Amino acid sequence: MRRFLRENSLGLVFGTLFLVVLVAQAFAGHADFNQQQLASGMEPVSLGRYLTSASFAADVAENWQSEYLQFFLYIILTVWLVQRGSPESKKPGEEGRGSDEKQKVGAYATDESPSWARAGGLRRSLLSNSLGLVMGLLFVASWLTQSIAGAAAYNEEQLRDLQEPVTWAQYLTEPDFWNRTLQNWQSELLAVASMVILSIYLRQRGSPESKPVGSPHAATGVEG
Repeated sequence: MRRFLRENSLGLVFGTLFLVVLVAQAFAGHADFNQQQLASGMEPVSLGRYLTSASFAADVAENWQSEYLQFFLYIILTVWLVQRGSPESKKPGEEGRGSDEKQKVGAYATDESPSWARAGGLRRSLLSNSLGLVMGLLFVASWLTQSIAGAAAYNEEQLRDLQEPVTWAQYLTEPDFWNRTLQNWQSELLAVASMVILSIYLRQRGSPESKPVGSPHAATGVEG
């Protein structure tokens, strides 16, 4: 058990932190929602009812979709684009998908390689692009969830204000939807750009996201 915890500590810690923060968001969101209910002269709702509400689903999904967009774009763009001096980038001149030998596929697969790496055709193609595909699908799924839940939450507010509800397609053209969406996208894109550029000049000893402390600023694709 000790070995399992040590070898999986990064995933376990982030998974635990995710659950802690999600629970905290649920309680904070519930309190905020009820404050708005009371301010509008309506009855507060229970925690259980809030957790199954469109408002909670939209708040959670809009953050998830921006995170998956960030990873999807980063995974795909770093295949072809480089940033000189960043450990988050390939070295200039190494752009592209890499040779079969370097990727250890087909005749170059080892005994420890996944079986689909030794196969050809569709199976190898799917394995070769599986990370980007899954991240892209998770982004689309969370974006759809946000848009559907957001439309329901928006219509609740419309009815509360004695306004006409809108269809899902109409909600996609509403400023409310794009304001919620774009404010998350821009923050994630800024975070990635900051990590790529700041890691050229700054260091964190022992972190694989940083170059070794003594590496020159121009060193690219070198992890500490």
